[in-house]
Amino acid sequence: MISAEVIIPIQFYDLDPMRIVWHGNYPRFLEQARAALFEKISFGYREMAESGYVWPIVDMRIKYVRPINLHQTIKVTATLVEYENRLKTTYIIVDAETGEVLTKAHTIQVTVEIASRELCFETPPALVEKVRRCS
Repeated sequence: MISAEVIIPIQFYDLDPMRIVWHGNYPRFLEQARAALFEKISFGYREMAESGYVWPIVDMRIKYVRPINLHQTIKVTATLVEYENRLKTTYIIVDAETGEVLTKAHTIQVTVEIASRELCFETPPALVEKVRRCS
């Protein structure tokens, strides 16, 4: 499958009052990796908008394994594991220095036609072809 990764240095504004990364920031980290993944297959947000379809997230699961701290640098890897009837992306967040696993997650996205706002039960052929070319 196709993967992409991003490196993110943790800043003060990422923290909660307990001085660890606030749980609400994790979706932002996942989004950065997912955006890199779709750019890798030449289907970034601009191309999605031009396709006539959108892919809303309908399920997100996050397993917090270890806390992430100030000044820690993390590596977030996103891997597209399903793409024909829905998009399922798995994520792993590790300490960029040590490789220690900090977080595991996945998201599921479905295809919706913009004009009709109807759910589609298959991924449009143009996206499937882009994924297959990059695999």
